[in-house]
Amino acid sequence: MKNNAKRDSAMRTTLRVTRALSDPQRLRILLMLGAAELCVCRIVEALRLAPSTVSKHLSILAEADLVTSHKEGRWIYYRRPNSARNHVVGPALRWVMAMLDRDPIIQADRKALSKIVSMAPETLCRRQRERKKEFQSPSDRGDPATWTKKL
Repeated sequence: MKNNAKRDSAMRTTLRVTRALSDPQRLRILLMLGAAELCVCRIVEALRLAPSTVSKHLSILAEADLVTSHKEGRWIYYRRPNSARNHVVGPALRWVMAMLDRDPIIQADRKALSKIVSMAPETLCRRQRERKKEFQSPSDRGDPATWTKKL
C-alpha cells in the first residue's frame, strides 16, 4: 500500500506542475523570476495584467512548488525555489529554462524588467492605481484594442 501512496503522490505532484506550466503567463513569470525575486507589483507591471490575475497565477505556481514567497512590509516577494522540493519540480524548472531561455517574448520581458526593477515599488503601485482609475467606469474604457497603448 505504501508504494501505491508514493506513486499517487508523485502523480498528483506531476499533474500540479504540468497544469501550472500550461499557461504562457505563468511561464513568463517563472522566467522573470530567474534573475531575482520580484514583488507582485513588478510582475504586474511587466505582464500588464490585473493584480488579481497575477496573484491567481502566482498561487497556482506556489501550489505546484514552482515558486516560494515571503513578505516584507507591504510587499510580497516571489522567487523560484533554491532547491527542488521533490523529484518533479527541479527537472521541470530546468526543462522550462532550457526551452524558453532564448524565446523572443522572454527576451522582451527581461528587457522590460531591467527598467522596472530600477523603480521603487511605491512608484509602481502608484502608477498602477492611477491606471486603474482611468478604466473605472465602462464609458471611460473606450476601445479595448487601444488599452495597451494607453498603458
